[in-house]
Amino acid sequence: MHSKWVKRFDTTTARGPRLVCFPHAGGAASSFLPLARELAPDVDVVAVQYPGRQERFDEPPVEDIGRLADHIAAALRPLTDGPYAVFGHSMGGLLAYETVRRLERWRLPEPSRLFVSGQVPPRERRGDYGTAADDAEIVAELRALGGTAAVVLDDPDLMALVLPAVRADYRALRGYTWTPGPPLRCRISALVGDSDPVATADAAAGWSAYSVAGAEVTAFRGGHFYLEERLTEVAALIDATLGVHTG
Repeated sequence: MHSKWVKRFDTTTARGPRLVCFPHAGGAASSFLPLARELAPDVDVVAVQYPGRQERFDEPPVEDIGRLADHIAAALRPLTDGPYAVFGHSMGGLLAYETVRRLERWRLPEPSRLFVSGQVPPRERRGDYGTAADDAEIVAELRALGGTAAVVLDDPDLMALVLPAVRADYRALRGYTWTPGPPLRCRISALVGDSDPVATADAAAGWSAYSVAGAEVTAFRGGHFYLEERLTEVAALIDATLGVHTG
């Protein structure tokens, strides 16, 4: 795998199906390292690395969901040669959905499952999250949602490094408009935190209209970044869904 768009973690040699993970707004591929360790060695976890962060820090961020999905879908072509699934959290859920749309449109093998975490269907998206326009509003929203360590939010030097990517992702979210098209062929699993102010279980149930195979919703205890505290439970759900038996 030789693509700057996809990162594989140095975990135990993986076997079984591949899981392609999409980070949240402002997030990087490394946010999925704990999940990769939890699922190793029975699931081959790889994560998408957006421009403008970590080893791609010097590259300009892409401020358009559609263009991001185009680039990522092209980079994932070689990874569709065996059983695989896709997992996206928050903005990553929306981007994962758009990427799978492109893979199916290009008649590539579809994933066995699309896991959409902390994200409602495109037509259910609310205008009060992910639309902050200035730095003060963005920082306030990051504090409200959690998932960004207070030590980062309270350090001007660290925030100066993080904010350019976050700004770009927020612009991408503000500019996103869903384009009608065929529903996906793969089944969707929607995962939410039961106290998430952004993606409620009721709203996430609407994902069933976006796949001919339908969808189901699973709620975990926690907020928007429930995954950090419910890692073992989420990994168990992924294992069961993909037919993997760890241990």
